[in-house]
Amino acid sequence: MRRCAWPLLRLPALRPAASAAASSAAGGDGGSRAPDTSLFVPVPLKPVGDAAEEDVGAELTRPLDKGEFLKNLNKFYKRKEIQRLGAENGLDARLFHQAFISFRKYIMESSSVSADLHIILNDICCGHVDDLFPFFLRHAKQIFPMLDCMDDLRKISDLRLPPNWYPDARAIQRKIIFHAGPTNSGKTHHAIQRFLSAKSGIYCGPLKLLAHEIFQKSNDANVPCDLVTGEERVYANEDARPAPHIACTIEMCSTNTPYEVAVIDEIQMIRDPARGWAWTRALLGLCAEEIHICGEPAAIDLVTELMYTTGEEVEVRNYKRLTPLTVLDYALESLDNLRPGDCVVCFSKNDIYSVSRQIEARGLECAVIYGSLPPGTKLEQAKKFNDPNDPCKILVATDAIGMGLNLCIKRIIFNSIVKPTVNEKGEKEIDSITTSQALQIAGRAGRYGSSFKQGEVTTMHRDDLAQLKEILSETVPPVKAAGLHPTPEQIEMFAYHLPDATLSNLIDIFVSLSQVDGLYFVCNIDDFKFLADMIQHIPLNLRSRYVFCTAPLNRKEPFVCTTLLKFARQFSRNEPLTFDWLCRHTRWPLAAPKNIKELVHLEAVHDVFDLYLWLSYRFMDMFPDATLVRDIQKKLDDIIQVGVSNITKLIRASQTGAAPGTAEVMSEDFPLSRPGRDTRAVSDRHAAKSTEALSVAVEGLGERRGRNLKAYRSATKHDDLKSHGRGSLANRLLREGLLTQEMLRQLESEWQDQHRNGRYGLSSKRDDSSKETRKKKK
Repeated sequence: MRRCAWPLLRLPALRPAASAAASSAAGGDGGSRAPDTSLFVPVPLKPVGDAAEEDVGAELTRPLDKGEFLKNLNKFYKRKEIQRLGAENGLDARLFHQAFISFRKYIMESSSVSADLHIILNDICCGHVDDLFPFFLRHAKQIFPMLDCMDDLRKISDLRLPPNWYPDARAIQRKIIFHAGPTNSGKTHHAIQRFLSAKSGIYCGPLKLLAHEIFQKSNDANVPCDLVTGEERVYANEDARPAPHIACTIEMCSTNTPYEVAVIDEIQMIRDPARGWAWTRALLGLCAEEIHICGEPAAIDLVTELMYTTGEEVEVRNYKRLTPLTVLDYALESLDNLRPGDCVVCFSKNDIYSVSRQIEARGLECAVIYGSLPPGTKLEQAKKFNDPNDPCKILVATDAIGMGLNLCIKRIIFNSIVKPTVNEKGEKEIDSITTSQALQIAGRAGRYGSSFKQGEVTTMHRDDLAQLKEILSETVPPVKAAGLHPTPEQIEMFAYHLPDATLSNLIDIFVSLSQVDGLYFVCNIDDFKFLADMIQHIPLNLRSRYVFCTAPLNRKEPFVCTTLLKFARQFSRNEPLTFDWLCRHTRWPLAAPKNIKELVHLEAVHDVFDLYLWLSYRFMDMFPDATLVRDIQKKLDDIIQVGVSNITKLIRASQTGAAPGTAEVMSEDFPLSRPGRDTRAVSDRHAAKSTEALSVAVEGLGERRGRNLKAYRSATKHDDLKSHGRGSLANRLLREGLLTQEMLRQLESEWQDQHRNGRYGLSSKRDDSSKETRKKKK
């Protein structure tokens, strides 16, 4: 799912996304923790050159003997008393050493120094090295300016009382109502009914699709409602008068406007490592007489605790699922067993491509939905699948269907129960889906009001079914902490004290010094820092730089990142980004895609248009052609819809004539293999074992992924895997970029070893060799 952007409005100050224990330790005791001094970048201080004024010190005493001075300076460095004095003034061992190196270099390379320092330097030749400390400390504070303002920086980054950031909300007594229940329980419906009956209201949802749905529903019910997303504001009134009701993405909600009713949807996302701050801000800051919160029961305790700190009570209304949901006792096992109303859920785009092609090879038509598709294309594919008169009766989708789309699904089929995730530290992992994720996806089956009165859920592979049942039977762990993030105002205050620091460095120091209690954590800032480093060389004022760094883009998309860089460069020259410029850059108009590579590029261009619109909402004078861009974005949406409708043809074209394009798509996803019952998180910094390389190859073809080579041989219908080095399967894998010649040789060697040993497992020695090979490759 595409990362949503922070608004230009005031944001809540926001603890690093680390474990709850670490976070509460950071600020729970009310004390200040030691800063991470590795983040302190010294400011360069140039030595005094020959062009300096007359050397007064030399006239008053005598010229410096720098050889003798160097010996005494080394004595100064080694003295325990000096090191203790340095520590008392904020110089730990790291800073003390850096300051000493800089001080020594400054003295040795300067042609002259100030008179008072010159006199002291001559005196220490007589043994008074301690007298040098005040000058050393003055130099240290010049290259590390944060030492002089550490108390101020700690106060700015003190995040222990977030409720106090919203005085308007604290000035009223709000009524908090928590609508708790599973998917398809009617909890959001009841909250929306109250929203529609109010004189004024605001709906805050996680997706543009959800906000758009409420926008349409309100206006269809003759309740004027505006739509506000990161890219635009759509007025219900023709004269552009603001309507009393607003449906918005949660990042865009205003904490200054009073409302009668506010609805906060999917409150459990308050724990999200990247976006949790937006739910915290809405929950604590919305000025509404009634706040209706919708989400999982797992968030009840945290919301109650947070509201206790604001002096507000929480009324909980529990809901049960409106239609039954059954976990089947058998797996699908073959795509031949698909029936109308089935939805195959995959967790990688590669699996989406592969499964959809296999389905259509069986003479069935299928709809396709995945996260990077434009909203219009998703809606069109959902409409196609839901239409009883359309021959398309099968859906292949990622977990993007978990929210935001109304779908008539009879049975959910998990193609896999492992998926790529990003942990609280910003590291990529491959792990089993969580109970919350499984329930959210499975709950889409048998939607109330659809043609299916009950839902079913199963897996594609028999070995996964028992684990899925176990996951679904577990209780969703309670939400323990709410996200926070630094505000522009806080970063500006940091920049005032540290004018020479980069924005990325300011953020790092802020997080290092931040203090929070056990109810909060600071959201992951890696995406922000990535963009900050990317545009650091471009001359921008701090506020504009901050806005560019909060832009909603996927940093895995090079074309979009390059475009942001060009936007920032032209913005810095005060040259407006016109429609003509954007058309030249994107080579608009564009034709329908002929292969997967071209489809992926069109999706990236759509994201570029989104980026332009997002920036135009914040810098209208510099991005003046939002209306024209919005028009061509709709045309591009139609083109992408045509491509997705013919996706199997694109896959076929990629495999026969545009293999490099397919390989590019493949490289964006995680290599997935089906782990056993004791699945463990695997960081992307660690190479997969050689058995996983084989699983990747089988996955790429969409065949059944087994744990041993016998299952693999059965799925691919090969009598002997030894022939893979010469057979058509290997050629197809090589063409698609799923297999390299090196991997092919290694697999053949491993197969021969296994064949000789009469077993299918690999020796630990072979595992280690494979792991090392994959590490070198990465």
